[in-house]
Order: sequence, then C-alpha cells, then structure tokens
Amino acid sequence: MTTFPEGIEHGFAAARQIADAVLLEGYVLYPYRASAAKNRLRWQFGVLVPPEYTVQGGEHSHQRTECVMEARQGDRLAVELRFLRVQRRTVERATATGGFEPVERLELADRVLVEWDEGVEERVELLLSVEELADGGVQRGFRLPGVGGTELVHEHGSAVGRLVRRREEVEGLVRLRVEELPGPYRAQRLTAEVENASAWTPHRKDTREEALPRSLVSAHLLLGLEHGRFVSATDPPEWARPAVERCRNERTWPVLAGPDDGCQVMLSSPIILEDHPRIAPESLGTLYDSTEIDEILALRTAALTDQEKREARGTDDRAGAVLDLAESMPPEVLERLHGAVRGLREITGGSDPEQPWWDPGGDPDVDPERDRVLVDGRSVGAGSRVLLRPGRRRTDAQDLFLDGRTGVVEAVLHDVDGSVHLAVTVEDDPGADLWRAQGRFRYFQPDEVTPLEES
Repeated sequence: MTTFPEGIEHGFAAARQIADAVLLEGYVLYPYRASAAKNRLRWQFGVLVPPEYTVQGGEHSHQRTECVMEARQGDRLAVELRFLRVQRRTVERATATGGFEPVERLELADRVLVEWDEGVEERVELLLSVEELADGGVQRGFRLPGVGGTELVHEHGSAVGRLVRRREEVEGLVRLRVEELPGPYRAQRLTAEVENASAWTPHRKDTREEALPRSLVSAHLLLGLEHGRFVSATDPPEWARPAVERCRNERTWPVLAGPDDGCQVMLSSPIILEDHPRIAPESLGTLYDSTEIDEILALRTAALTDQEKREARGTDDRAGAVLDLAESMPPEVLERLHGAVRGLREITGGSDPEQPWWDPGGDPDVDPERDRVLVDGRSVGAGSRVLLRPGRRRTDAQDLFLDGRTGVVEAVLHDVDGSVHLAVTVEDDPGADLWRAQGRFRYFQPDEVTPLEES
C-alpha cells in the first residue's frame, strides 16, 4: 500500500466520506432484501465492463477525467482509484452424510441466507512526480487475481451450512498525463483515464450478470497535490475558464473535495456533485440510499416485520448494520433528523406585514407590468408582440401546439430562483380577455419567444 504525504492523506480522509456515499450508492436499497425487485438490478453508477463486452452490452470499459491544476516545482500527485469488485455468494446446506448441497435459501433463527452479490472495496494507489507525467505521461497496470473461499454457518453449535464466495480476476489500467497550459499563469491540464483491461470474451448469450464480476463497479478517483492546488471545474476563476471549458470528462465529473473548502484534493465521481460536497451532519450512518431522507428510511426500516428483518440480515452484513442503526436510534436523534434547516436568509418585503415574501408586490425592486427584458437584443415587456417557440423541455405537451403562434406579453416575472418568465396571452384566442381579467396566462422563458416588429 502506498504511503501518501500527511497533507494529502488528511485531504483524502475527508474526501473518502463523500466517496463512500458514491461507492455504495444503491448498493442495497430499502427494504434491504435480495427479494426486493429494485435490488435485482444493481450497480448502476461507474460500471466499467470488460472491453469485449462493450459492444454486446452497450456499456463502457473506460472513464476519463480532465481538470486544471496549479502544481508547484517538484510537486507530487497522489492518485487513489477506488471501486467495488463483485463477489458472488452462493448458499449450501449441510447433508446427513457430512457434505453440502446447493440451496436457494437457508432458514436460520435470526436470518435467512440467500444467493447475493457482495461488494468488496478495492484500491489502486499511485504517488508520482508531476514532472514524470509530462512528455507522454505514465501508464500503470494492475491485476487482481481471482479468489474463492467458504464460510461455515453454525446454529446451536453445529454446522448447518456454508457460504461459498468467488471473485473473478480483474485487470485494469490507469493512464496519467500532464500538459502545460499557455499563458502567464503556471497551470497544467491533468488527464486521468481508467480502463478495464480484463481479457474476458463473453459468449453471445452472456448477460450483464456474467460481466459484473469482471467489472470495476462504482469506479471513481481521488486526486491530490502535495503542494499545489486544483481549479474548480464548475466555477473556475476567469483566467482559467477557457482552459477548463476545453477539458473533456467522460462518464465522470471532478469536484473539489478537500477539508475546510480547500483545493488540494479533487474527487472525480460517476455521480455529478457540487464542489465541496458534505455529508448531512444529522446522518448517523450509511443507509445505502443517498437519494432518500434519513428520517424516512430509519422509520421505514424500524417498521419492518420480524420476518423481513431476518431476510435483510441474511442478505448482507451492510443491510444488517442498517437494521441495527435504525433499531438503536433514540427519539431525540429522529427529532433532529426532522426538518433540518441548511441555511437562512432574510427576506425583506413591503410595508404590509401581512404581505407574503413571495408576492412580487412585496419586492420594491420588481414591477411585472413595467419591467423589461432583452430578447435577441430587443427590449420586451408588457404589450410586446412575440412569436412563440416553446422548447422541448416543456412538461405540458399542449404548449407545443402553440409553436409558431403569436402572443402578447402581459407581464415580466422574476421567480425566487432568479429566473425570468414572460406571462403571455395568445393572439386570436377568443378567451384572451377572460384569461387577462382572471390573471391567468401562459408562461414562456425569454429564449422561447422571438420579438416581432410593432405594427
């Protein structure tokens, strides 16, 4: 195992908390049982399959990360590739003759054991000088041999069965390259590619289930500089924006992830995150369902029947840990999970204390009937005639029938997120006057209309 410099290891330790959520996102979903339909199609993020399977399976064997960094003279780059390797587990029951026979399930007093694909965390660690990565870069291969093993299952002091586990051989490549960027700033573009190089040739009938044990699952990268810093790919400084826009990321996205909002560590994840992502401080443990709310999952998990809990405990040790967490969560912790506020800001309204903050009349800086907005270089506001061109992002298909019709802008509205919307009535609509009297309009964004010459 590579020993990283203390500063980088400190940054990686903080980033791994977020990376673990990425690594195990969707690993086992509530109700945490193998029999649940949603747990039969797993491993959805960052799956790098063997190259021979890409054509047949429609998935990919590599991912590419590009980002801008400011490395110092003599700097070193730390790289940690993390992924899960699928470990296939089958169940066998002890026979009267002292042997074992395969079974679909093994009923025990506290759990029900079934076939299941476990996830074993793997790491590939590299520490290289930045100068070494110039002039063509560096390629490092890795090979994880296939391994197998058995675990006896005991009940009441006797062996009643065993679990048989098998991991297939996996091979991969990590390619790293650094290019100096032109300009007065000493900056570089880092390219990091991860590829599954496993020499497995699938048969025509082989499915994704056969490819998964030979895949890199939930693959992601931690990148760290010993002395330099990385540039945000989402909100770069102006001098770096052109270089950042030329970066090409494939099936992964890099974000700053160091402690204390630092720029020394970059996490390149198959799930798009924001810079400096955080684990909710109220969360007491991993629930493997990061798109849900901890409170809901904890309450639902605690409400499982005894039989459902036995099935969950037999599915996976991680699922069993979720049950323990939910059952041990005291009421005051559940109360803390409810209605957590992430941030507050003062909303200033009009002089009327009864006027809600979201009412446009409560903001003296906006006036829907007098405000104007530039569209194609022309000022558009109440009374302007426009050609309607609704975009395909519309959720209401009826609006698409208005494509090419003309309308009259009745008001320019600003929502609480800062977006601009045009309230429009359609010309030649016999009910336009009624709509106008009731304050009911159709709403379009500025890029969905074309200003017309006033008649």
